[in-house]
Amino acid sequence: MPEARTPARIARRPTGDRYLGFGVGLRTPHLPHVRAHWPQVDFFEAITENFLGSHGGRRRALDEIAERYPVILHGVCLSIGGTDPLDRTYLGELRRLADDVDAVWVSDHLCWTGVGGVHTHELLPMPFTEEALAHVVRRVRCVQEVLGRQLVLENPSSYAGFTASSMPEWEFLARVAEAADCALLLDVNNVYVSSVNHGFDPYAYLHGIPHERVAYMHLAGHRHCGTHLIDTHDRPVAAPVWELYRQAVRLTGGVSTLIEWDEDLPTFPDLVAHAEQARIEARHAQAGTSQDQVATGGVSG
Repeated sequence: MPEARTPARIARRPTGDRYLGFGVGLRTPHLPHVRAHWPQVDFFEAITENFLGSHGGRRRALDEIAERYPVILHGVCLSIGGTDPLDRTYLGELRRLADDVDAVWVSDHLCWTGVGGVHTHELLPMPFTEEALAHVVRRVRCVQEVLGRQLVLENPSSYAGFTASSMPEWEFLARVAEAADCALLLDVNNVYVSSVNHGFDPYAYLHGIPHERVAYMHLAGHRHCGTHLIDTHDRPVAAPVWELYRQAVRLTGGVSTLIEWDEDLPTFPDLVAHAEQARIEARHAQAGTSQDQVATGGVSG
């Protein structure tokens, strides 16, 4: 039985950071292939809600995979920006699952998902205000206390904004991370999608976040609908997103990267090929940075 790949670091990260390499999302249709072949993949990211409270075959599959590969849990129901009380039952189950599979990170989205006990199954945008900032920071601290670990927050794509917002999204995200002492999941595709939808500079976004807090990155495909983009996770990464990713690699120094794909799934080997493309793009980005530093006399030792 082949062993899972031990990822080779492509960059030096601060002490204590966990570098995993280049991984893929763990989707149910791919479970038989993974368990039959134990492919050469650096790590997997599992959707939290697909495994909470599960004790059947799907959960057994996750347990077996977690014995062989690093696993990240990625949630969609935390509603960290919501006004309903935090779901303590959900958080307790999440902690047990994270402990059981020895999750490297537990991540979710900087958003809200419903109100008054009604779950919309959508990742709804935040108002970027001082009041919302203080509210989210309090909730992140509470979640981290219950989980006994640092939470990783992702920037979601958005299609509408609030006139009350008093700061750009990247400033809001950065201030949440610093004040709550949480980590960040930088979704590069979401940065690009939102930048087109709202008309901001995606490179300003990348420069505006605390790079040392980025635990890992997401890459995915989106759909162009003429007047706007939609984050669909149903196709390859677009050229401008690859370009943005290369800059993100330079700024972060190279962190773990995951390919997200949820609809119109390719075969598992094809999915892994996209992760390998990310590996190549990251190496090229870092090689370019090193050459630039030599040319300008910057960064030594």
